[in-house]
Amino acid sequence: MPELPEVEVTRLGISGHLVGNKVVGVCVHSAKLRSMVPPELAGVLTGQKIQSVERRGKYLILKCSAGSLLVHLGMTGHLRIVAGGRAAGPHDHFDLLFASGVLLRLNDVRRFGSLHWTAADPAKHKLLSGIGPEPLTGAFSAEYLYQKSRGRKVAVQPFIMNSAVVAGVGNIYAAESLFACGVLPTTPAGSLSAADCAKLAAAIKEVLSRSIATGSSSMDFCREDGKLAYFPQTLGVYDREGEPCRECGGKIRRGRFGNRSTFFCPNCQH
Repeated sequence: MPELPEVEVTRLGISGHLVGNKVVGVCVHSAKLRSMVPPELAGVLTGQKIQSVERRGKYLILKCSAGSLLVHLGMTGHLRIVAGGRAAGPHDHFDLLFASGVLLRLNDVRRFGSLHWTAADPAKHKLLSGIGPEPLTGAFSAEYLYQKSRGRKVAVQPFIMNSAVVAGVGNIYAAESLFACGVLPTTPAGSLSAADCAKLAAAIKEVLSRSIATGSSSMDFCREDGKLAYFPQTLGVYDREGEPCRECGGKIRRGRFGNRSTFFCPNCQH
């Protein structure tokens, strides 16, 4: 599933093509995604200029004067800027046609992505209103994390993956952040000290920022064959079970939280 860095890099990659551009057409190739594509989109979006492209957690928000289009990429969704008139492929489900002649195209093999329209403040939408602070802002701090974790018996990895605690930290970057600050993913969140929380908050910010920088320099949103993927980067532990730790040489292990895997170094993380 695309995580915060992938969604943020998507935002950065498409916003220059969309902001100030007028929507002149809406084409729904397949309305059945995770939820049905709102049937009113053609009527409300056609003729509107995109004022901004924002992100909240893992949602993209395309704002115009009539309201906002919320886009979630699901498990396999990605957005691309393509030339107008290019035929849609088998997994291309939705196009916005712009006055400049380009299309914003949603491709989603597994159809777990979704589109939502709101004429009200998007921050108050039911999908966004319960999301915690953005991790790359001052609202997500060591003090906030410490206070939020008090009394919590849940393991720290699912704790920081909870979008009500902090926005957009998924499995890969949670595992990498915990490795970076030397905390085992099974550690009860409530047992973290203030110093632990300071290290973890800093690690989350650093890991996410580094990934965004890597993706911003490597992703081309105008390539027809380009697909949103986890960026080519050096991961410390994720998906490296049995491989040597880059820090101590010990073997990386795999753990599980429900149906999700985590990865850690038993020597470097305590």
